[in-house]
Amino acid sequence: MNVTIKRVLHFPITKIIIGIVVPFSLFVVIQNFVLKPFFYNIIQDKSIADPIIHCVSFIVLLAAYYYLFRVYDKRKITELSIKYLPKEMFGGFFFGFFTISLIIFILYLLGYYQAISITTAHYPIKFFTVLMFAAIVEDLFHRGLIVRVCENWLGTHLTLVIAMLVELQQHFYNPNFNLFSHFLTLIWGFTMAMMFVYTKRIWLPFFFHLGWNFSQPFYGSNLSGLNDMGSIIQSKFNGPELLTGGAVGIEDSIITQSFLLFIGIALYYLAKKEGKIVKGNLFKR
Repeated sequence: MNVTIKRVLHFPITKIIIGIVVPFSLFVVIQNFVLKPFFYNIIQDKSIADPIIHCVSFIVLLAAYYYLFRVYDKRKITELSIKYLPKEMFGGFFFGFFTISLIIFILYLLGYYQAISITTAHYPIKFFTVLMFAAIVEDLFHRGLIVRVCENWLGTHLTLVIAMLVELQQHFYNPNFNLFSHFLTLIWGFTMAMMFVYTKRIWLPFFFHLGWNFSQPFYGSNLSGLNDMGSIIQSKFNGPELLTGGAVGIEDSIITQSFLLFIGIALYYLAKKEGKIVKGNLFKR
């Protein structure tokens, strides 16, 4: 292979573009031209077919990413290593769910949260599989690809800034978002990037993300400004938006943002203590 072409193909920005375009394009083609026609043909009820399609799409996306970089980089795909998967799966999901639960409990003690009833009638399984697939798309490409490539290239500190800006760009036009909401987005980008920096795998941020997103509609809150993600506990938030998050949802509460920032800073401290902060190669000769 021509040396110039090889350098272009392995330039970090090129690698990020290829790493997004190839797996995502393959997923779109397979989902729309294989999975949907097949499952809609054999399962007439879309409320059953769609969750299956989401789960298979989840596997397709991970497999496409895995085999692309096995060929592209000729390396072990450590960011998808399953060595600590059970620990990071259960720990991450519980940690994400527990963090939101703790904030709900604080609001309850303050008199700003009231549980009215509990039912699963307003939460079909499709909602959970949508959350699962949305989380893997974000964590695979944001953390597994962009943070990984940029950290090896630019170092951890500059990568954290990039991760925050990428997150801000993606969520900039979320419904009901305001100026204050963007601080949450920046903190979220920082903390989720730190979960990857600390473990060098996508599983902790992914399962934390899933537990975090599931817990909000579970307690009857909007999710990132969306009010159509169902609920399990029908509830009422009654208090200042600064504390309840208003129309954005509980994640926009200043309490939530403080907890999230604390988690990110704690992970940074641990990563630095354990020598996991990477120096960039950009200025090395």
